[in-house]
Amino acid sequence: MLKKMLVVAIMSAVSITAFASDEARAAAKQVIELKDGSTLYIFKDGKMGMEDKVGRATRMKKDTVMETKDGQKIIMHGDEVMRLDGLLHKNHQGG
Repeated sequence: MLKKMLVVAIMSAVSITAFASDEARAAAKQVIELKDGSTLYIFKDGKMGMEDKVGRATRMKKDTVMETKDGQKIIMHGDEVMRLDGLLHKNHQGG
């Protein structure tokens, strides 16, 4: 019984994250999966926001070098934590 409840909870969390990311993905010019499991959003103005592997907007220092899943290096420009956080949680706020 506990195992079934855990599976349901995990599936619910995954589906909520998928819906939340849709708004952020639509607002971004480019979305890049990083080697550590996080996701980088590059907005149309060139600024970036990063989502950690559990779906939270995460602060990243300017000029930090990140590695994509395919081994490319990207330098962080314009840490848009609040912008990304708003997009990730827009569905939860009734928006």
